[in-house]
Amino acid sequence: MLRGLYDWTMAKAEHPKAIWFLALVAFIESSVFPIPPDILMIPMVLAAPRRAWLIAGVATLSSVLGGLLGYAIGAFFFESVGQPLLSAMGKADAMAEFNARFNGVGFWAVLIAGITPFPYKVITIMSGWTAMPLGTFIVTSIIARSLRFFIVAGLLRTFGAPIRDFIEKRLGLVFTAFVVILLAGFLLVRYL
Repeated sequence: MLRGLYDWTMAKAEHPKAIWFLALVAFIESSVFPIPPDILMIPMVLAAPRRAWLIAGVATLSSVLGGLLGYAIGAFFFESVGQPLLSAMGKADAMAEFNARFNGVGFWAVLIAGITPFPYKVITIMSGWTAMPLGTFIVTSIIARSLRFFIVAGLLRTFGAPIRDFIEKRLGLVFTAFVVILLAGFLLVRYL
């Protein structure tokens, strides 16, 4: 099934209305779709490098809007099913404590999921589920998704096809290493 979705997504990169397919994929990937928009974005930027910033902008905007859908799924699912169930089991206090802890690091959770290979949809739904402040969620999503898509677009625009292999195989690792180094730096400054 995943291979079929991947092939469908790749085929859309060559379609005359590819930008609209990118918007759709970026939107639904932020809440339910398993294929990242990068798969569609990479061949689009390689085919039209002058449109790299437009392509990255569409991916960013659509992904953040899709993230709002994921947030709503988390918020409404929790309100209608999760909260009554936890209350019936006497676990409402434990959930409140978890929510406070998650939201205490929520900026970092959204940022990390937004730029690394970690599934962004998990964090969008979790953010709604824990009632993360919507403003924090939106601003962090814009920052994270902009970093992710504009860096990919910039690399492709600058280096073209030779950088494609690096992006597809190693860029997620580079983003993850960057986040780990950044967090380690903050921890060192805070505790030293």
